[in-house]
Amino acid sequence: MTSETAGPKPPNNLAPQQPGMPKVNKVTAEDITASLKAGFSDFLARPVISGFFGLFYAVFGILFVWCLVWLGKIWMIIPAAIAFPLVAPFACAGLYEMSRRLQKEESFGWSDILTVMANQRKREMGWMAFVTLFVLWIWFYQFRIVLVIVLQDSSFSDLDGFFNTVLFTTEGWTFLAIGTCSGAVLSAVLFTVTVVAMPMLLDRDIDFVTAILTSVRVVTENPMVMLSWAAIITATMLLSLVPAFMGLIFTLPILGHATWHLYQRAVSPAEE
Repeated sequence: MTSETAGPKPPNNLAPQQPGMPKVNKVTAEDITASLKAGFSDFLARPVISGFFGLFYAVFGILFVWCLVWLGKIWMIIPAAIAFPLVAPFACAGLYEMSRRLQKEESFGWSDILTVMANQRKREMGWMAFVTLFVLWIWFYQFRIVLVIVLQDSSFSDLDGFFNTVLFTTEGWTFLAIGTCSGAVLSAVLFTVTVVAMPMLLDRDIDFVTAILTSVRVVTENPMVMLSWAAIITATMLLSLVPAFMGLIFTLPILGHATWHLYQRAVSPAEE
C-alpha cells in the first residue's frame, strides 16, 4: 500500500536554480556624453574629496618617476607612463562610491569614502588587483625583452640620452613601433576585463569571474562605443601627465565618476 502526498510532484529532472548573468545593455555615444556630464556634476557636488583622489594619484606619479630616475631605471619611464592610466580604476574606487551615494542621495564623509577599499577585503576586489598586476607584469617583462633585443648597444645613462636614442634613431623608432603594438594589445585586454568589473564589484556582492565576464560582454557587444570610451580615457590621462601630472587633479575624478555612470547604463540593475 502506498501513500500519496497532496499536491503535484515536482519533476525529477529539475536542476537547482542558478543565478543568471547580469543583463548587458546597448550603449551609444549619447550614453558616453551623458556619463561625462554626470561625472562632471558629481565632481562639482563634492570637489574637495573628488580632487583629493586626483591629487593623490598625481603625487604618486611624480614620486614614482622620481624614484625611477634616482634608481637609474630610466628605461622604465615609458612603460610606466603607459601603464599609469591602466591602474586608475583602483584609484577611482572611492569615486565610484561617491557617485553611488550621490545617486541615492545618501550622506557621506571623508571616512566613508577613504575606507571603501578596506571594506572590500571580504569581497573579491583583491582578485581584480591580482589580474591587473599580472597583466602589468607581462607588459613590463615584454617591454624589457624588446628593449634588450632592439636597443642592445644603446646607453641609457641619463634621461636625455634615453629619449635621444628612442626618438631620433632608427632602432628607437623600431622599438617604439613594436612596443606600441604590444602595449595596445595588453591595454585592450586590461580595459576589456576591468571597464565595468571594478564598479560592479563595488556595487554588487558578486564574484570577480562574473564581473570580468560581464565587462567582456559589455565591450564585445558595444565594440565601437567602448573603444571610443577607451580612447577618451587614454588621451585625457596622457595629456594630464604633461603639466607635471597636475591635470590629473581634475581629469581623474571626472573620468572616475563618469565610469560609474557608464557602468550604470551598460549593465541593468540587479534584480531584488
